[in-house]
Amino acid sequence: MVVTPLLALLLGSLQLSMCFFAAQALQSATMNAGRELMTGQVQKAGMTAAQFGQLVCGNASWLFSCGGLMTDVQSAGSYAAIGTTPPHLTYNAQGQVTNTWSWSPGGPGDVVIVRVMYNWPVFGPAGLGLSDQPGGNHLLIATTVFKNEPFPQ
Repeated sequence: MVVTPLLALLLGSLQLSMCFFAAQALQSATMNAGRELMTGQVQKAGMTAAQFGQLVCGNASWLFSCGGLMTDVQSAGSYAAIGTTPPHLTYNAQGQVTNTWSWSPGGPGDVVIVRVMYNWPVFGPAGLGLSDQPGGNHLLIATTVFKNEPFPQ
């Protein structure tokens, strides 16, 4: 009688700790890649959104599937003008994300917001309450906001 709730509690604790660990790893990878944007190295190299996604993935490829990372990069002239609304994922009938993400790394002095998203798989009965996306996934979102350095163009 006690084993079932105890097992559910242990499984739930393990799932929750894995979600927190993955979220922190994604945040660290996003901040490291964002540093490349802030210093102008991405702009000088003429990177595309896909190449930037690979840069993010290179910082956490041991934990995430690179094809599942979604990057959204927006820039504006001031902090007040930057869009901070949370992203809302849309799915097709096959369960694939259909959103189109922005790629605007900005120039010297621009304010940039970088959001990296990943659908983290959650296991166990009904996702143990952690599932917030179709297919039993939990959406991890890492965000960093910064002002680009005055790098030469």
